[in-house]
Amino acid sequence: MKYSYYPGCTLKTKAKDLDEYARKSAKVLGFDLEEVENWQCCGGVYPLGTDEIATKLSSVRTLNAAKEKGQELVTICSACHHVIKRVNDDMKNVEDIQIKANNYMKLEEPYKGETTVLHYLEVLRDRIGFDKLKEKVVCPFEGKKIGAYYGCLLLRPGKVMAFDNPENPTIMEDFIRAIGAEPVIYPYRNECCGGYISWKEPDMAKNMCNKIMESSAGFGADMLITACPLCKYNLTKNGNESLPVYYFTELLAEALGVKKSKEEV
Repeated sequence: MKYSYYPGCTLKTKAKDLDEYARKSAKVLGFDLEEVENWQCCGGVYPLGTDEIATKLSSVRTLNAAKEKGQELVTICSACHHVIKRVNDDMKNVEDIQIKANNYMKLEEPYKGETTVLHYLEVLRDRIGFDKLKEKVVCPFEGKKIGAYYGCLLLRPGKVMAFDNPENPTIMEDFIRAIGAEPVIYPYRNECCGGYISWKEPDMAKNMCNKIMESSAGFGADMLITACPLCKYNLTKNGNESLPVYYFTELLAEALGVKKSKEEV
């Protein structure tokens, strides 16, 4: 099983290890990630201007590259996933954007939103299956209580992202169970961490992070996991350090035996 793969800027620079864990884990689980050639930054933020075309073109190029290979497109970063999936929805449903983007790019065949965009977690849930993942686990996180932090970008807007129930998601909790740990449900798991305002309003971002960490710790979590590099950075930098924060691919790779545990390092 092969997928076109869009790693994004963060996982190719500051977070190369998270990208490596994802690739190694994919091989154990029986699928390949083929990195899109000559991909460009998605911009990191979905442009809200209805007439904004230029900043969506890099996403369209990536989507079309996957279409030409006849593959589904997989992302790991929630921000990249959010941007690319919403641009794909525009290309499928907004005629003005579709026409202008295709006129500019002069593709051999116009792109009209044909590519299926999946987050890596969706591949685990919908293509591999959490039961099969559980069978592949060799180093289960037995006795660990893990709080899933979803944040904003995976879940909203719900109709476009179609990732999970935006008010009561379960995908990350099911992932936690599959790697042998106990998920902790806490009130702030879907709330914004303030990542996009952390430079301009550091005190506000710190307060938002602390609420998340205090909430999860108060419900018994030993650690937090997230699927957004910005959330991971912000919670680690601006949180109260009451809990360690991990990326989901770190724990996945450790559970599958392709990353050494901290006890072994």
